[in-house]
Amino acid sequence: MTSAFLPLAERPFPLERDVFLRTMLRELAGTLQDVIGLDEASGFISVVGQRIGDDLNQAYRNLLDVPALDRAQVADVLVDLKQRIQGGFRVVEQDDTKIVLANTVCPFGEKVLGRPALCMMTSNVFGSITAENLGYAKVVLEETIAEGHDGCRVVVHLQPSAASNAATGREYFQGS
Repeated sequence: MTSAFLPLAERPFPLERDVFLRTMLRELAGTLQDVIGLDEASGFISVVGQRIGDDLNQAYRNLLDVPALDRAQVADVLVDLKQRIQGGFRVVEQDDTKIVLANTVCPFGEKVLGRPALCMMTSNVFGSITAENLGYAKVVLEETIAEGHDGCRVVVHLQPSAASNAATGREYFQGS
């Protein structure tokens, strides 16, 4: 039977929910970037990321049955949540001052290219979870796939310091 005689639902067509939703987010971020600028678009996406971060933080605390996550648990949660949404994050280094993560696969896939405002989702989710559990976070997106790098490098500073003050990123505080 040729494809001309196949019912529409049986014909190959590159559309499914995940691709549709990622495309919608890409276009939304792109429209915001074009209309109001990258900084303002990042701000709007940050609000969404904050709300998602708050929800995920509570869900992980409930899952682990703890009132707050310690540093090792925060690092594990940051990696786990990204892996669950098909990201490729891993911890490169961690100590009492920072958690350094690398990523090879963006959950937004190729749809993130040219849309750095979408990286505010990562910044705000990581920042809100870290700050709510450890009191403070400064998230520095040193490299991102959205900006054309082969991967992402994200540094989450856990306390104000000379190194965190010198880095360009967003600060997050407990309760904010």
